[in-house]
Amino acid sequence: MHTSLRRCAQMLNSGAVSSQVKEAGATLLPPIPLYRQLLRTHRTLPPEMRSLGDDYVKSEFRRHQKITNPVHVMGFLSQWKMYLDELRAQSGTTFKGRPLDPTVFEKMSDEQIGQLYELMHAAKGIWKQPVELEHSTQDPQTSRNDDGGGHSKP
Repeated sequence: MHTSLRRCAQMLNSGAVSSQVKEAGATLLPPIPLYRQLLRTHRTLPPEMRSLGDDYVKSEFRRHQKITNPVHVMGFLSQWKMYLDELRAQSGTTFKGRPLDPTVFEKMSDEQIGQLYELMHAAKGIWKQPVELEHSTQDPQTSRNDDGGGHSKP
């Protein structure tokens, strides 16, 4: 990943990438400092989201450690840099994600879509609504037999 950073910078200047990626790439960080800053920035998140985020960042950086294709490296680093910038912009407030751009979704491989699906379910498991939490902490038999009037059916 390290040897192709020079190629990534050349691609940014060639005009072959979108303006959003150019903005992130203008301050493109090398992989290790980017990784460290992501983990430091996750410290501002609630404990559940920090754990999920840290695990995801670590696994993604491990998966992409041996990538040599400059286009993939640049895309990887610029997307993580945009995520870092978004996290920093929202620090001190409740984190709110943003909808996935349909063009990005269309370019994803089947494996990436599968990872996104797994991430969605992991995030839903952490961020349950208060009503869902109440139901999950109640005794399963009581909630199943409750007729809504406070009386249990035999």
